[in-house]
Amino acid sequence: MKKCAVIYNPKSGKHKNMADFLNVTKKILSHYHYEATFFKTSKPGDATNIILDLDNDYFLAIIAGGDGTLNEGVTGNFMREKKLLLASLPIGTTNDVGSMYGYTKNYQKDLELLLNGTVKNVDTCFLNSKPFIYAACFGNYVDVSYATPRNLKEKFGRFGYLLYGIKKIFSHLQQYSIEYEIDGQRKEGEFSFLFITNSNRLAGRRLYKNVKLNDNMFEVAFCKAKRKRELMKMIPVILSPTVKKIPGIVYYRTSHLTIKLKNGVEESWCLDGEEYFTTEHVFHFSVQNDMQMLVPKRNVHKLFKEEDKI
Repeated sequence: MKKCAVIYNPKSGKHKNMADFLNVTKKILSHYHYEATFFKTSKPGDATNIILDLDNDYFLAIIAGGDGTLNEGVTGNFMREKKLLLASLPIGTTNDVGSMYGYTKNYQKDLELLLNGTVKNVDTCFLNSKPFIYAACFGNYVDVSYATPRNLKEKFGRFGYLLYGIKKIFSHLQQYSIEYEIDGQRKEGEFSFLFITNSNRLAGRRLYKNVKLNDNMFEVAFCKAKRKRELMKMIPVILSPTVKKIPGIVYYRTSHLTIKLKNGVEESWCLDGEEYFTTEHVFHFSVQNDMQMLVPKRNVHKLFKEEDKI
């Protein structure tokens, strides 16, 4: 039997009977010859500390939660001397990462998809020294992901984010004066929000085509909308595979990006759906490809370059 750690967030998604979830998960893992040990998170940062403290004899660590819980697990893995093989079991509300990999809404089926999966080296992006899996966002309305009240998310699922977002859309559209360096060129501009992503999905919608998770690259999109009516015209297409062709969107694909907030504002970023507050004004984005994950085979041919074979 191989040792498997299951780090689970009991507050993720709509699972009310965690005892059933744990019992079924343990049985399925045993069927696949894994000896499971379960670790419950109770506050922010727990998944990071649990991963950091796991012994090296664990063959696999499964993060059962939302995208934010997975982010914490990856953060802990990069703090270790010897990284563990990680896997994501999405049981959160939105689960952009899970949808990208081809998971369903049935955790039992998803666990079997995972355990029948394949090991891949997966790109991990960094905002300065902080890892993120699929998205770093800054600017207007990006707090919808983490500020939406939990009761709305539990009661309405994804629709809860929309209800909260409708309230936010009537607030002032702020502009941010930004200097940035990309591909050896220095530029500047006024932007209302920006996305740095390593995913083909964001906010439950398909965002880009042909994203690869092992090419040491990430996507960058800056939005120039200065007035709400400009933004309202963009909304129907901004979260679509045509986003890089939209007038008012500045798009790049790169491996290194440096951003400086010229007016020195102190606001939170949204990293993998969770709030990340920092007093820094200069942000370096980079990518590494030295972490292994066990992923379902369903979308591997779409998400990974052919030469990446284990």
